[in-house]
Amino acid sequence: MSITQVPGITVGHWTNLDAATGCTVVLCEPAAQAGVDVRGAAPATRETELLRPGNLVGKVNAILLSGGSAFGLDAATGVMRYLEEHGIGFQSSHGPVPIVPAAALFDLGIGRADIRPDAAAGYAACQSASTNVDEGCVGAGTGATVAKLGGPQFAVKSGLGTASTVLDDGTVVAAMLAVNAVGSVYDPETGHAIASPRTTLQHARPLAATSTTIGVVATTAPLDAGAVNRLASIAHDGLALTIRPAHTQYDGDTIFAVSLPAPDARPTEPLWLGHAVTTVVARAVLRAIRAATSLHGVPAATS
Repeated sequence: MSITQVPGITVGHWTNLDAATGCTVVLCEPAAQAGVDVRGAAPATRETELLRPGNLVGKVNAILLSGGSAFGLDAATGVMRYLEEHGIGFQSSHGPVPIVPAAALFDLGIGRADIRPDAAAGYAACQSASTNVDEGCVGAGTGATVAKLGGPQFAVKSGLGTASTVLDDGTVVAAMLAVNAVGSVYDPETGHAIASPRTTLQHARPLAATSTTIGVVATTAPLDAGAVNRLASIAHDGLALTIRPAHTQYDGDTIFAVSLPAPDARPTEPLWLGHAVTTVVARAVLRAIRAATSLHGVPAATS
């Protein structure tokens, strides 16, 4: 199952395989309580401060994940235009202002660096949004690669993955990630590497600011601003379980969290919620690797 198992969430992709880039939008209806945790040292983000506890809005209408490095953040403008046309956003005295936090990953080293997701791409992603979520080399995961400790020329193809689970009390917990890490990827259940460098060079140096794992976790548990930001923080444990090393100086790892509870939803035990989000993040990472296919000379782990 995917992140759209959380009612109110739809997902849309814009993909350019020739340029090896794309973007993915998560639409939230109604607006969702949201938080974020940025762990990597090289992030490309937009509107993250708005989600800190104590700030005015705290709810989002959409979240954008994009390729194209910082250029790709421009796709959020297209998401805003789409939402404005549909009367969706924070209601100001002069009309709705759509709230669209975003994070981008670096994929300029594969395909074409001069083509990046733009406002038209963000708009198109919204138009394609549905409850069906494609995985692998689509959307924000189109140009994603991993296992670059031997240098980017020895990377393994990655992509976008999603997973979900349902707790005993009916709470849904889900994740969707575009995995573009410096580190190798391991299956935490077996301990075996499923994507590791294609060379054993011990003194290779990864290129700075050329990697990042970005994603969204979502739940039907009712969470306030503090709790949803805490959920985003715990979600990074799933990256640490599967990506070694994670949260490096060369990564901009960023995870958003959203809460979309039913009107009669009851609080969920935080311990089980945290355990579940760690598990679905780890599963989404593995799915991003296993669903990827070779592209522009970068081999997939399954090829």
